[in-house]
Amino acid sequence: MTRLIDQRLKQVPLFSECRRRDLSFISAILRERSFPAGTQLTTEGEPGDEFMIILDGTVTARRQGRRLVQLGPGDFFGEIALLDRGPRTATITTDTPVTVGIVGRREWQDLLAQPGVAEQILLALAGRLRAAEPKSL
Repeated sequence: MTRLIDQRLKQVPLFSECRRRDLSFISAILRERSFPAGTQLTTEGEPGDEFMIILDGTVTARRQGRRLVQLGPGDFFGEIALLDRGPRTATITTDTPVTVGIVGRREWQDLLAQPGVAEQILLALAGRLRAAEPKSL
């Protein structure tokens, strides 16, 4: 069963370069949950205690009621609130039935303690920053 979860995580771009040992660690701390369409997973401005990876389905991110982006399998959200302990930056609502992998705050710290995983998260965040701010230094 763990190898099946590891293979599923290997398909998530965020973790595609992780070693098998790292994937097994992630599998061990990840909680899988399913939600019906129309469920609000996060609320802009509220505290955030979970990082989520979309395993199946689609969600829409909105800021101040304005649609930002639709996310699907392999996309993730919630890392900013965990990194800076600030409020959620967007409201995320499911468009379809969704299955997500959830990492809580305590497990997030353990995840960042894994050098290979932390590097992948930093690379993904840098990519997001570059895309959001094309003229950033």
